[in-house]
Amino acid sequence: MLNKQKLGSFLSLCNQTNEELLYGLGCVRGVSVNKNFITTKANMVGVSLKPYLIINPNEFVYVADTSRRGDKIAIARNTSNEVYICSSAYTVFKVSEPSKLLPEYLSLLFERAEFDRYARYNSWGSARETFDWQTFCDYEIELPPISIQQKYVDIYKAIHKNQQCYERGLNDLKLTCDAYIENLRHSMVSEEIGNYIVRKNDKNTDNKIKTVLGLSTSKEFRVPQSRVNKKDLEGYKIVNPFEFAFVPTTDTWKVLAFAINTYNEPIVVSPIYEVFSVCTEKLLPEYLALWLSREEFDRYARYHSWGSARENFSWEAMGEVQIPVPDIDVQQSIVDIYKAYNIRKEINEKLKAQLKDICPILIKGSIEEAKN
Repeated sequence: MLNKQKLGSFLSLCNQTNEELLYGLGCVRGVSVNKNFITTKANMVGVSLKPYLIINPNEFVYVADTSRRGDKIAIARNTSNEVYICSSAYTVFKVSEPSKLLPEYLSLLFERAEFDRYARYNSWGSARETFDWQTFCDYEIELPPISIQQKYVDIYKAIHKNQQCYERGLNDLKLTCDAYIENLRHSMVSEEIGNYIVRKNDKNTDNKIKTVLGLSTSKEFRVPQSRVNKKDLEGYKIVNPFEFAFVPTTDTWKVLAFAINTYNEPIVVSPIYEVFSVCTEKLLPEYLALWLSREEFDRYARYHSWGSARENFSWEAMGEVQIPVPDIDVQQSIVDIYKAYNIRKEINEKLKAQLKDICPILIKGSIEEAKN
């Protein structure tokens, strides 16, 4: 039978600072609740990096402040071959007895929702709740023999490797798509899309359509952020399948919020939105959506927005946008590639979610095997 042991028995703090400034801004990392390192979001202007803590490969870091991170704790292991540095407000530690506890196995323990719950439940404070180091070390674990740990770590690594291979293929497909579009931009004369789009102002006068949606900067329709009375939607604009809607105001988000209706039914949107359809004999709506989704277009829309209290990208300005318009067959082939990319992207997100879900199964399996 396995005995429970305190996690702190296998850990030690790492307090090595960047005093000699061996590592610069490019090495600064934050930590996310997804158990990953991220590029820092802090304003680093004028900040001294001398007190920053060094995170060597295979070392861990966690953020003791848990009150503003929902139900999760921000913790990560440096799985790279590089050295990172982080704020001295973080806690850096390592496995001091790797012959008894594998760092990779410990990572699986931290990925479980059970550990997040423990961290939140055992966080204390008034203005801020913190999960201190001593409480961290008091966490009890059942520790299988090192050979069993390695077996289940290897299982996780094999699954993770498959996901990464899939993701690399996904990135290659995206590069192919982008290169195809760039080639069109340089090899064809661009035309104003005003020749192919029609402004719409159909209202939901009979109040039959109850699906009301807003727009996001991710170029998607979403649930409205403001309260909407669904019994009073007569003044809302109708967006039929494969029609577009966009928010003229651009200074709020610095990008243009727009979307194409890919649902199988009409929806309604705020009357302040612009709605338009596309002459599909010459221009595919999905092809146009690809061009309007590019960062280059967001910059164009911001530059061509005007106003005093609010900056707006007008309907006339939208009509002046120029894109290459190849034959429909060429447009369709590009759209098909992007559809394949989006399908694979969704599959990849599911694979990553499954990686998270499998961690508690692997830990449970290793413990049960050790008991038998």
